[in-house]
Amino acid sequence: MIVRNLAVALVALAFALQGAAQVKTDQAQENYEPKPGQPGKDVVWVPTPDAMVSRMLEVVKTTKDDLVYDLGSGDGKIPIAAAKDYGAKAIGIEYNPEMADFARRNVKRAGVEPLVEIITGDIFVEDFSKATVITMYLLPALNVKLRPIILAMKPGTRVTSHQFDMGDWEPDQHFVIEGRDGYMWVVPATVGGQWALKDESGSFSGTLNLVQRYQRLGGTITLAGKTQPLLGAWIDADKLGFSFIDADRLLSAKMSVGGSGMSGTLSDPRKTVLTGTRR
Repeated sequence: MIVRNLAVALVALAFALQGAAQVKTDQAQENYEPKPGQPGKDVVWVPTPDAMVSRMLEVVKTTKDDLVYDLGSGDGKIPIAAAKDYGAKAIGIEYNPEMADFARRNVKRAGVEPLVEIITGDIFVEDFSKATVITMYLLPALNVKLRPIILAMKPGTRVTSHQFDMGDWEPDQHFVIEGRDGYMWVVPATVGGQWALKDESGSFSGTLNLVQRYQRLGGTITLAGKTQPLLGAWIDADKLGFSFIDADRLLSAKMSVGGSGMSGTLSDPRKTVLTGTRR
């Protein structure tokens, strides 16, 4: 009986010690406070100032209908602001588990748990392709590495970065807040190449050759065997426009792109409806 009671007592003591250790661990996690400059994966953590957070979310025109992904979300400040200030759903991706837990506690304290999720993960592994807005404060090399992933996203996706650009992809907007640089881009549709143009009646047909470098657009149009440069070509998300001379008239086209097709109007007196097919 004495042996049995001793065994029970030892088991109880083991559970008590385990429970105490867990309480101590939980308390340590609750007391975790990140320090500016602490190392992370490929970066060090430096918090984004509140004024920059506000401007970043403003410049991409965040709304309640957006899905905001913050890449390298740190303390969760940007996802929390997107939810509190705009009612947007926001997801932060943070590699450091302790930092991610810290961000989750901040989300809870801010009362935005229904709108904000913090994922413990790698930004080059996690899928953020459904984002309509991307925010980030990463090093230039990481921005450039992310660039092809972002450019493959849905046209019109808005991207904003604190401090660092994306190499030779020029920003659509550059801004400065409290001496810090900020950048904004809109993902353009991929339209470079050759397109066959025609109208509904078949009275207008031509070949459009587009040369694209990110959101910069140029090219030529061939009508009745005559090739001439496009004038004032532009692209914005999935919309593009260009002008050209035809029979001494300046004509302008505005088109919407979807996959291998485009459609729009030609600004002649009849407002001709145009369609284009990628060759």
